[in-house]
Amino acid sequence: MTGDTAKAIELTGLRVGFGPVQVVDGVDLSLERGESLALIGESGSGKSVTLRAILRLFPEGRSRIEGGVRVVGRDVLALSKRELVDFRGRVVSMIFQEPLLAFDPVYTVGRQITEAILRHEAIGAQAARKRALDLFERVRIPSPARRLDNYPHEMSGGMRQRAMIALALACRPQVLLADEPTTALDATVQIQILLLLRELQRDLGLSIVLVTHDLGAAVEVADRIAVMYAGKVVEIGTARQIVREPHHPYTIGLLRSRADGVLVKGQRLETIPGNPPDLSARPPGCPFAPRCFLAEDACRMEMPAAAAIAPGHVVACRRADDAAAAFRGGTAAALDTAVPA
Repeated sequence: MTGDTAKAIELTGLRVGFGPVQVVDGVDLSLERGESLALIGESGSGKSVTLRAILRLFPEGRSRIEGGVRVVGRDVLALSKRELVDFRGRVVSMIFQEPLLAFDPVYTVGRQITEAILRHEAIGAQAARKRALDLFERVRIPSPARRLDNYPHEMSGGMRQRAMIALALACRPQVLLADEPTTALDATVQIQILLLLRELQRDLGLSIVLVTHDLGAAVEVADRIAVMYAGKVVEIGTARQIVREPHHPYTIGLLRSRADGVLVKGQRLETIPGNPPDLSARPPGCPFAPRCFLAEDACRMEMPAAAAIAPGHVVACRRADDAAAAFRGGTAAALDTAVPA
């Protein structure tokens, strides 16, 4: 399959481990050209690790990546170190979670962006700075010419995040990975960043993978949503299917835990009972079974295979139909009952 006809991303049986701990455990995901996919789930579910595995950012010898990772037709796990340098930035780029830490504090933001361009492309310094200025204008940084000469600490959080997006786009990648791009930003700036990502995807034809805890953010940006739990994808579908027709008890729990609408003082927020599993001592069956309001003995014995319940909608749950019925009937509040023994 050539790079022109290949999917933007294909993950097959992806497993990522650190020592005895398997953090990502058999993830199968694909991303079409020009499509956006959101990975959602609690902290520790393997979302960010999955993104970093696509770029092979983990140190060799202290981590292991197994399975298949292909980006626009290229086998990422087979790339040499020299090939990786060209691959990162030109083929796939990443917006990191905290831009203040991602930028070098001793150089101006403009210099860091122009150096990235010069590293990958045979153009002059003046042309590279012109592109950096164009990118600042595209991501709507005010007074872009002046801001190019700012150090990271001289920018606000929202402005740094826009600068990080400009850096990620500097070498015109085909795939953009966004790891919690709105973390620590106020609500108004979060919305602006999400709208910007959607606009850039449309205008530049980008393929985007967004990692987020926020279902609202996922719906705003993504065509499809994949729900991760304990290093596995437990449900995937279109944004509408996941939000309107969830079939996994964990997805339902995430939806019920949202603080939508106007909160009343003293009103109790629904939560998912229990705690995420210890990945160093995985339970033998479905990892969500100890917290699931529908779990039965078979769930605790064996991980169910993923099955399609509608075109493009796949779920890994023995009780998927019962969970969907509970959600439709409004009885998913049973999530608030005692955790099964």
